[in-house]
Amino acid sequence: MLMTMMLVENHFKPLRPVMDPHDLEELLRQIALGSQQAFEELYRATDSAIYGYALSLMRNHHEAQDVMMDTYLKIRCAAHLYMPMGKPMAWILTITKNIARTKLRSAGRQIPLDDLEETTPSFDRDSEEAVALEQAMKVLGDQERQILILHAVTGLKHREIAEMLGMPLATVLSKYARSLKKLKKALEEDSFPQKEVQ
Repeated sequence: MLMTMMLVENHFKPLRPVMDPHDLEELLRQIALGSQQAFEELYRATDSAIYGYALSLMRNHHEAQDVMMDTYLKIRCAAHLYMPMGKPMAWILTITKNIARTKLRSAGRQIPLDDLEETTPSFDRDSEEAVALEQAMKVLGDQERQILILHAVTGLKHREIAEMLGMPLATVLSKYARSLKKLKKALEEDSFPQKEVQ
């Protein structure tokens, strides 16, 4: 189980860790005042997380990029509406989720199970681990994949994910644990050589 989680985290962790919530709140405050520099810092701090979440919802690289860009436009226009509560990343990802749902609804579709142009962020796709992980992610249900990505990519706590998705905490924890077990089983069935922890 530990190896599966390490593999997932190695491929989903943002290249830059998401900032401290208080720092993100300060950036949102500065963006509300019109600071271009704060907007650029927010983008650099959150782009991997937003893209990963958008991709988990849209399941298409180009549509996920569109959702990500629309999210930043919305943040730029609505930063003054953010009420500091210590959860700026949840606020940002709620914007992402709402934009994705609107796009899916306007296209007359839900998140399809077989529309798998891409299901994982493209880090090092040439590695054997990345290929195995990408294939293994296909065994997860939509909610399991979203919960796993939200936790691994954005660093949101399970409690925050539960609030954002409108689920009981126990359900989020259960789905998270189940997704790790499914990934582990899928990786083992593919005879993926796992590295030993030292």
